[in-house]
Amino acid sequence: MFGGKGGLGKTTFSAATAYYLAKQGHKTLVFSVDPQASLSDIFQRNIFGQGPVEIMPNLYAQELDADRRIREYQNEIRQKIRDMYSMDEIPEEIESYIEAASAEPAMEESAIFDEVVDIVVKGDYDYYIYDLVPLGHALYYLSMASVYDQWIEKITKLREDMGQYNQVANVMRRGAGEMDEDAILRELRYIKDRISTSSKILTDKERTAFFFVLVPEEMTVLDTLKAAELFRKFDVPLSGYVVNRVIPKERLKPDIPEYLRRRIEMQQTHLARIDQQFGGEVLTHVPELERDITGLPMIERLSNIMFAS
Repeated sequence: MFGGKGGLGKTTFSAATAYYLAKQGHKTLVFSVDPQASLSDIFQRNIFGQGPVEIMPNLYAQELDADRRIREYQNEIRQKIRDMYSMDEIPEEIESYIEAASAEPAMEESAIFDEVVDIVVKGDYDYYIYDLVPLGHALYYLSMASVYDQWIEKITKLREDMGQYNQVANVMRRGAGEMDEDAILRELRYIKDRISTSSKILTDKERTAFFFVLVPEEMTVLDTLKAAELFRKFDVPLSGYVVNRVIPKERLKPDIPEYLRRRIEMQQTHLARIDQQFGGEVLTHVPELERDITGLPMIERLSNIMFAS
């Protein structure tokens, strides 16, 4: 997983890492849950909402379409209500509730989270490169697993208690006999199992690595320090930091423009602070390149810089 503030290079690093792994012979999926993600631009392919798109041998890319996922979510809810309660049509008041709930911001986040769980739990790839949304939203997604797990735990316990009373009532009505397992309870256990599986994967230090992307600027360093502390609280395996857009200090020559001189000096100050704050966890410094990272040749070039050692 690559995370950090918006616009720092998370998506390009995700693409370059996926390219590197694919070239090593690993079947790799790079995917984004950010509605403003630019994997389509980087790979110069229209992949938004298309499912996994093969970019080259072993390399697949996917951008999630939240709106479509919400519509699918709605239809799944409708079908489960029909199945559980043997209804031919959804009552109007319930339909109105489903429509209203879909307008809530949390519905989009929940739908996307559910799709991420689908992708991870299926296990169709050797590596998953997860281009996270900006830090605030990333923390929300990573915390959702534990929040959902606690909520489902309470609801399941409540449903099990209700089932015991229902069983007594059924015995009194029709005599002793076996009851079919509660359909709602089965659904709750299914959701809990999915959440538990994805949560274990995301916090497994043997299987998951999280990399912070930052640039040598004061606010970015401060935000990254705060975010790293929060991520540790969710037991996310922090595996290192990648510093992007570094202007090499070798460019600091007497005849360079004053603006460039000040820029390099500023970066050197912040690079020293980054080394002091993060020390050996800084994995590499990626230089400022002369053009945007788009197309496989530039992705390959960035990949060579990132994995040179």
